[in-house]
Amino acid sequence: MPLPAHAAPVADPLAYGGTPSATGSVVAPVAGQHGMAVSAQRLASEVGARILAKGGNAADAAVAMGYALAVVYPAAGNLGGGGFMMLRPPGKPSIFFDFREKAPLAATTDMFLDSKGNVIPDLSVLGWKSVAVPGTVAGLEAVHKRWGHLPRKVVMEPAITLARNGFVLEEGDVQLLNTSTAAFAKDPYARKIFLRADGSPLQPGDRLVQKELAHSLELIAQNGADAFYKGPIAASILTQSKAHGGILQAEDFARYQPRELAPISCAYRGLLVETAPPPSAGGIALCEMLEILAGYDMHTLGLHSAPALQHEIEAMRHAYSDRRDLGDPAFVHNPVSSLLDPAYIASVRAHIPSDRAVPSADLRAGVASPEKPETTQFSVIDQSGFAISTTYTLNGWFGAKVMGGNTGIVMNDEMDDFSIKPGALNMFGIPGSVANAIAPGKTPLSSMAPTIVSRNDKPVMVIGSPGGSRIPTIVLSIILGVVDYGLNIQQAIDLPRLHEQWMPQSVEVEANALTPQVQQTLEQEGYSFVLHAPWGIPEGILVGGPSLNSHGPARFYGGSDHRHPGGAAIGE
Repeated sequence: MPLPAHAAPVADPLAYGGTPSATGSVVAPVAGQHGMAVSAQRLASEVGARILAKGGNAADAAVAMGYALAVVYPAAGNLGGGGFMMLRPPGKPSIFFDFREKAPLAATTDMFLDSKGNVIPDLSVLGWKSVAVPGTVAGLEAVHKRWGHLPRKVVMEPAITLARNGFVLEEGDVQLLNTSTAAFAKDPYARKIFLRADGSPLQPGDRLVQKELAHSLELIAQNGADAFYKGPIAASILTQSKAHGGILQAEDFARYQPRELAPISCAYRGLLVETAPPPSAGGIALCEMLEILAGYDMHTLGLHSAPALQHEIEAMRHAYSDRRDLGDPAFVHNPVSSLLDPAYIASVRAHIPSDRAVPSADLRAGVASPEKPETTQFSVIDQSGFAISTTYTLNGWFGAKVMGGNTGIVMNDEMDDFSIKPGALNMFGIPGSVANAIAPGKTPLSSMAPTIVSRNDKPVMVIGSPGGSRIPTIVLSIILGVVDYGLNIQQAIDLPRLHEQWMPQSVEVEANALTPQVQQTLEQEGYSFVLHAPWGIPEGILVGGPSLNSHGPARFYGGSDHRHPGGAAIGE
């Protein structure tokens, strides 16, 4: 039976042998001559472009966008969370910056279990016990100090103004606020900010004013990271945590430091792909999939043809099976070199049949990620070619659904990204990862994979996405679309997605990802498909032309995901 129709965004018009999209509409990439900023909220993209226009570099723009998203995209943009940033300064090696949250020093392996060893429902996702030590402010400040050109106050001024004066809500903003209306009503600090005076939800056209958040941003602008980790902001957060059963301590904040790590890198069709290392499992999965697919002529097989998708699905299945026993590199050894060894990749490819599905149960046990898809991505590049891809998060929308007192800061629920009960079987019958067990000061495993693709030591693509465990396959789809099928960056982002993560066995698909003929062929080979609502919000940039090997009148071309309203690419 064909999959039912769904109100998903249309595919690019080049898909399926050049068949037009369902509506015939085409959204072109946005051009920029001196730089490009792309995010899930137009106002934050405008902030990035404005900072570039003032003479700021990509680091200035990225930091400004990170702070602005905390104001205009409070469901995932944040000061109370953390994330990853991939930077490629011009003429220098790429750097991966980890400012992800860490478990408090008082955390224990069994902190979310009852006396009988059973998981206590919602304890790891709601309330102060689910809050890990935030890393965003430390990360943004460290990036600005090392690479930024403009003064901190200049970089932070747009976010402060947006918070103090407010901004008019559009439909996409309200959709995100509506995910947590009931939780806002229970928290006195959230209620007065995110609900109307009568307790009803905010509506399109209302102005969201966040004066407490503006004050917190002003303190950071004046005193840097110390204002957050050692000053009144930390004091307010710690007071709330202690009063409501949390385990955060002053020492957690005083000791927090972001870290610089070597990126994961792999080659694909003559391009260098640099992406996230552990504590992300996303970069390893992305590179393993790309290296498997490098052995096939995907262009000749054809975009979303049955043979191409068969290889793509099996690459996904094997890569996700291999994401076993990964964790924070400060606590565990990660077999990165083994998983990306050419001999191992060749052996995987040799065992992938061309005409049937591989039973997932035949592969060695992997780890199904508990990570939530509610995250956000922003990408930026300046006229010098300095490229930055950033994915950061509160974990779930609005994190733990609590705020740090009168700071205006929404707190994360990142403790849920650990394996809550190591060794216990999850819904797929997979034992929880011991490598990702809770430990004091440890960073939870993630799938976030901010990525930069380069050719001849110069960036040609900046990409990343939210999406939880689906992040690697989202980025894979876009890279394949651009590199193998000649799509422009917007077409590649619009392309309907597929996802297979080893367990469950079925393949998730967006509407229009498969033609009836392709679906029938693959089902006859043993594949099963489950229609899923649109996922991911990738934000991407191509350098030199709207597509990889084309040349356009501008230097930079940006694409944003229109599956969710409100995002934008803004050229400078």
